[in-house]
Amino acid sequence: MKEITMNVALNEAIHEEMERDPNVFVLGEDIAKMGGSWGITKGLLAKFGPERVIDTPLCEAGPLAMAIGAALYGKRPIVEIMFADFLSVVYDGIVNQAAKMRYMSGGKITCPLVIRAAQGAGAGIGAHHSQSVEGWFMNAPGLKIVCPTTPYQAKGLMKAAIRDDNPVLFLEPKNLFRVPGKVPEGEYIVEIGKAEVEKKGTDITIIAYQLELIRAREAAAELEKQGISVEIVNPITVKPFDKETIFASVKKTGRVIIVHEGCKTGGFGAELSASITESCFDYLKAPIMRLGAFDSPIPYGRAEFFMIPTVADIVNTAKTLIKK
Repeated sequence: MKEITMNVALNEAIHEEMERDPNVFVLGEDIAKMGGSWGITKGLLAKFGPERVIDTPLCEAGPLAMAIGAALYGKRPIVEIMFADFLSVVYDGIVNQAAKMRYMSGGKITCPLVIRAAQGAGAGIGAHHSQSVEGWFMNAPGLKIVCPTTPYQAKGLMKAAIRDDNPVLFLEPKNLFRVPGKVPEGEYIVEIGKAEVEKKGTDITIIAYQLELIRAREAAAELEKQGISVEIVNPITVKPFDKETIFASVKKTGRVIIVHEGCKTGGFGAELSASITESCFDYLKAPIMRLGAFDSPIPYGRAEFFMIPTVADIVNTAKTLIKK
């Protein structure tokens, strides 16, 4: 094992997959000479040249359309949309074109496309650059959505996404890009669609990912001091999510808190809560609680951190649920 940051892990994954498969190429704004806003495509231009590492104009719809076309002709493009907020500009291409190609062709055409985008609070850059957007795409059939939290998950999921024959929306937490973690030296894959129980407990299940998973860990440590046993489940893939693992945890503890950085209204937590209610209602000892961002545009600067669930929010919600 080695210890590297998430942006380095993603860079390694893309390097390795471009070496393995000549059909893999990358395109996007400032991804070639500059190496991307987050350094994730650093070094690719020097190694693979301008035909496989392509700087595009400042027009998100252009590179996304190019990537879809290339995928239909057998290539495996990785397109970077600098900020996840800008996925709204290319929404039609993702949900009405890429996600539907396989179905519309009766399975004859695949669209092996990875759409990378950085999301979440952390840089203090306001309403158009700090949103978490997985909820926007939850009802798009044919699209997979992954949300890694650790360098290990990021590298393994990126490899899996590149090799997948379906379009994959790869949402990267900008607030965790430079947090180190252990990654194997050799080849490995993290399966898309599998959750992880990263801490076992008996009293309450906390389902969280990305920045809110880090906060859930802190909350669990505080709750354990107060005699409350917490189980933490990281869904990793939010579409499709791992119902078997999540439902098993819910049935064991009977209490659930779902925490994510996106807005509470219409977020991933709403779909997850409905699914748990449909399948695990008889096992619930208390109502399912959802914690998400306030339904408000995100303010500029450090104030953005007051918009999303805190450690104290998770602790207080858990203590309330235990009393029910």
